[in-house]
Amino acid sequence: MNYPFWDIVVGYGILMASIAVVHVFISHFAIGGGLYLVVAEQSARRRRDTYRLEFLYRLSKFFALVSLVFGALTGVGIWFVIGLLNPAATEVLIHNFVWVWAVEWTCFCVEITAAIIYYHGWKRMSARDHLRIGWIYFVSAWLSLFAINGIVAFMLTPGHWIKTGGFWEGFFNPTFWPALVFRTGICILLAGVYANLVASRDKRGPGRTAIIRLNSGWILAGIAVIIPAGVWYWGSIPPAITRAAAETMKMPAHSIEIARRTLGVLAVLTIVFGLLLPKRMNTVVAALAMAASLGFFGSFEWMRESIRKPYVIYGYMYGNAVEVSKTTEYQRDGYLAHIKYRTGDDGANLFRHACRSCHTIDGYRPLAPQFSGTNPDFIASIVRNVDLLRGNMPPFLGTPDEAKQIASRIWAEVDHTPLLEKIGRTDVSLGKEVWRVYCGKCHEPGGYRDVTETLTGLDDDELDDIFDNGADYGDGMPNFTGTHTERAALILYIRTLTGEDPQ
Repeated sequence: MNYPFWDIVVGYGILMASIAVVHVFISHFAIGGGLYLVVAEQSARRRRDTYRLEFLYRLSKFFALVSLVFGALTGVGIWFVIGLLNPAATEVLIHNFVWVWAVEWTCFCVEITAAIIYYHGWKRMSARDHLRIGWIYFVSAWLSLFAINGIVAFMLTPGHWIKTGGFWEGFFNPTFWPALVFRTGICILLAGVYANLVASRDKRGPGRTAIIRLNSGWILAGIAVIIPAGVWYWGSIPPAITRAAAETMKMPAHSIEIARRTLGVLAVLTIVFGLLLPKRMNTVVAALAMAASLGFFGSFEWMRESIRKPYVIYGYMYGNAVEVSKTTEYQRDGYLAHIKYRTGDDGANLFRHACRSCHTIDGYRPLAPQFSGTNPDFIASIVRNVDLLRGNMPPFLGTPDEAKQIASRIWAEVDHTPLLEKIGRTDVSLGKEVWRVYCGKCHEPGGYRDVTETLTGLDDDELDDIFDNGADYGDGMPNFTGTHTERAALILYIRTLTGEDPQ
């Protein structure tokens, strides 16, 4: 909280994903494409296959434009965004891995230089020297991945670094090797996907079929590496992380399911149109394969980011930039004492620093729909116990007064229309909405913290007692602050959950 706050309309997660997913998609192709070009060129020169050499020349032009220009721009964009979204976490990564960054930047400079020479050297260099440049490009690009992989994996599984602070423990963390193999498989897969996109536009020559089958072989080889490496990667994540994610968040499981389906679609398209019917491989099919591969890779990256919640560096720093080791200080002093740059509006300052890293009032992951029709006291009670809600959020470490200031800030922006007026009925429909607003943040019927069995058989008086004395029934549970009409409708809805007659 020692940095000025960058307040924008776009949600942080969407902004980061829109740049980072595109960048990693291109950068991994840049690595796999480098290997593909040099291996395919070596084979083509050995066979004196002029058609394939001409195709590789055209591919290298596409390769240079996409990977060097667009890839470099999005890479700079990532640095710009992370430095503004979470400068504290960026500072930690730079200070702990400064020499890794130096190695990565050196490799990147060599990679860029070699790629430019490789493209312009097709007709200006000997075959031997041209291949040497190609190998220099690939090795430097893969070493760049090696370096970045250690830092990215560290954010999810810092391992013993949390206790020792040692460089090697942080870099060669529990998921380093499986992630490296997994990402290498993605590089191989993307090389074939991009190459098929270029080949699909080529209607000339009998060598087209052989090239498409070659490219498809690269895709399937990449999949063959990805599947076991993915299982290895998941097994290397500490069970406490995966278990917490499974219990409190839907996003990781949803992302994994999308990844499975898109990888399956890619495999089917590749086998059918790449191996069995290569003459039917056209731009539409190749573009679909490209979209499937982007969906797969993007889902993996989304899973990796979401499973880390509530931390930006697991076990060390929360997503709102509060270091775990300073928890006691924050609980004693409050947030405001640690916010260096204050605007004069403490409610806004508190919301930005405690909540804004993941939520907006009415935009990305909005809070307004969650609190419409409630009151500041209820919102404050939720703020104080936010770590108990579904979603795996960091604990609130401020003072009770600061919780009230955040609640006032949120309440000022939400719809104050009573729930009864919104629904227009006093039956189970109203009760369901009351449950969503007042109870559903912590209790999901049939899911997270399901209390259906506990509520079964209770009469109206017993339910009223729970509503009025919530703190006595669970740590952090607020008392019910809705109206009498909302309370009656809530009881009707609870009867439907427990299988009883709501009448």
